[in-house]
Amino acid sequence: MIRLLAENANAYVPLAPGEELHETERFVVWFGRGDSAQDTVAQRFRLGEDEVDEAVAEIRAAVRGRGRGASTWEVADSATPPDLVERLKCFGIVPFAEEPVAIGMVLTDEPPPPPPGVVARRVATFEEYVQAHEIAFEVFGMSAERRAEALERAKAVYNESPSAGYLAFVDGEPVGMATARFTDAAAVLYAGSVLPRARGRGAYRALVRARWDDAVASGTPALVTHAGAMSLPILRRLGFRDVATIRILLDEPRP
Repeated sequence: MIRLLAENANAYVPLAPGEELHETERFVVWFGRGDSAQDTVAQRFRLGEDEVDEAVAEIRAAVRGRGRGASTWEVADSATPPDLVERLKCFGIVPFAEEPVAIGMVLTDEPPPPPPGVVARRVATFEEYVQAHEIAFEVFGMSAERRAEALERAKAVYNESPSAGYLAFVDGEPVGMATARFTDAAAVLYAGSVLPRARGRGAYRALVRARWDDAVASGTPALVTHAGAMSLPILRRLGFRDVATIRILLDEPRP
């Protein structure tokens, strides 16, 4: 189950309000609350050799039927048929330029604690919840308009979201944020972000350790995540192991 989470987490984590999972035995499509390509994700492909054409048509119909545009398709090591990526390219589904490959990673050994003066903990108030989102917006350079839209969506699910939010503090200043969703097998990590001025001081390490401690407390001492090029080195240093390669493709509507 931990390996399945590392490959296709959206298929197994609890859903937040406004999210939806279109699930079949052959694939799943996760619909998030936003309208970006990353908010519509097809994954966990278990297709027969003669089922690819039908699956592409069915996924595209599900995406269009919900008024969505572009979608991302995550093809993990266990996907079938083995040449699925090449066959999807024949339909105009291309490598996702922003992040064409992610690594599914697992941590099952206790990570190191943060250095003195650096702590991370769960968000405790609505004000901290907003503060965590604002840190992420700044890190990712989100425009003021996009920030306002994203913050309104976040506020709407504050009391109902299955995601636990975390803040990291360096010498008492909030400088980093992260989230996690907890399952019966492991905690799934998302959105680790640290302000540029505070990087290299242990805030990211503290965010990992805080979520590990909560996973242990819940009886599931394991963390899983998808790592891109930026987070891969630090996660390896903290003890995460590579368990899967996920190739990410983009499907955009065409005239």
